[in-house]
Amino acid sequence: MGALARGTLKGGGQVGAIIPSFLIDRETTKAALTVFEDLTITETMHERKHKMFERSDAFVALPGGLGTLEEIVEIMTWGQLGRHRKPMVFANIKGFWDPMLAMLDHFGRTGFIHSDHLLQPIVVDRVEAIIPAIVSATIKVDTSDEVIPSVIDKM
Repeated sequence: MGALARGTLKGGGQVGAIIPSFLIDRETTKAALTVFEDLTITETMHERKHKMFERSDAFVALPGGLGTLEEIVEIMTWGQLGRHRKPMVFANIKGFWDPMLAMLDHFGRTGFIHSDHLLQPIVVDRVEAIIPAIVSATIKVDTSDEVIPSVIDKM
């Protein structure tokens, strides 16, 4: 995440940071966090994820570790439960997410994904395809007459 943030800032973009206080000294430094105009420090990981959800229009899972996996699975679960219709994208660069996508397919084939019409992650294989995929998905959702709450209730 740090490399992505640094690259975005270097390119003139804006980056918001949401970090739980217990990770500040482990993942970064207080001084390093001063580069963010929009910095939110939370008490817990759960509070962090809730704030990220509230502020996000879409979710992108870049190749990553357990935290990335846990976060995108939670977002997909909320989508399957009808709590949001925000686009969910797997950036399947060099096939990184192939095992996860095979697992999702397995869940569907064996009947363990209910409401599969609500769980439709987008898969792209190039970074350049992420934004166009989100824009396309957002247009489709915005033209729907179906109303689905877009903010998760306090859990």
